[in-house]
Amino acid sequence: MRKIIVNSILIALLCYCVTAKAAIIDTVLTYSAAMHKNIKAVVIKPNGYSENKKFATVYVLHGAGGKYSDWLTDVPDKQTLPKLADLYNLIIICPDGNVSSWYFDSPVDPAYKYETYISTELVSYIDSHYSTIKDRSKRAITGLSMGGHGALYLAFKHQNIYGACGSMSGGVDLRPFPNNWDIAKRLGKYSDYPERWETNSVVNLVYLLTPNSLAITFDCGSSDFFYQVNKNLHNELLERNIPHDFTVRPGGHTWEYWGNSINYQMLFFYNFFSLGK
Repeated sequence: MRKIIVNSILIALLCYCVTAKAAIIDTVLTYSAAMHKNIKAVVIKPNGYSENKKFATVYVLHGAGGKYSDWLTDVPDKQTLPKLADLYNLIIICPDGNVSSWYFDSPVDPAYKYETYISTELVSYIDSHYSTIKDRSKRAITGLSMGGHGALYLAFKHQNIYGACGSMSGGVDLRPFPNNWDIAKRLGKYSDYPERWETNSVVNLVYLLTPNSLAITFDCGSSDFFYQVNKNLHNELLERNIPHDFTVRPGGHTWEYWGNSINYQMLFFYNFFSLGK
């Protein structure tokens, strides 16, 4: 009986230690002065988090129709991001993009200034409330679908903020989809304002890059409806001699695909952060 009790205690202590060392998930309320409102975000701190250490940060954006908590609730393995935060000892931030903001400052609706929010207000909040390395060499951004567009869009336009960027199944060219995902609500109808759709499509922002100005990785499933626009972006980057990683895998526009893809994206960012040591 004594042996059984001792074993039970040891198992309980082991379970406690494993739990105690797990990543810590915060849901924070941030304020956007640009939009005069509070916005939620998830912040995942690694098990080694301490105010006495400084950590790299990775911002992970959700897709159209989604919200800040998607990466904890919709991915097949709900512990994917906490495990990655622990594995690579970094802070992961999942902001809210208000369902269909597309992560730019809308010229139509002043309630949608998500370029300003993500790249200025949120980064400032995270850097002032958490023990982060406040330098582009230790800050990356990625996302899925609308968030893939947003991550590359923000990184291309704010290279002083982000040193590395990624996209998973990103909508990197808005023009082929004039009637989808509320894009027209953010930019105006394509037929009325074609220049807005041109200047806000990631594929048309490659001119902002110089070789190695950003570490870039993006991927797309071969069965995804965004596959061709991602392939076009890859070719545009090749033509301009911009180094990048582009991966095509079997799969479609699904959480099974993104739950797998995020592992490779985080490895890419970890390698980038390590090179900056």
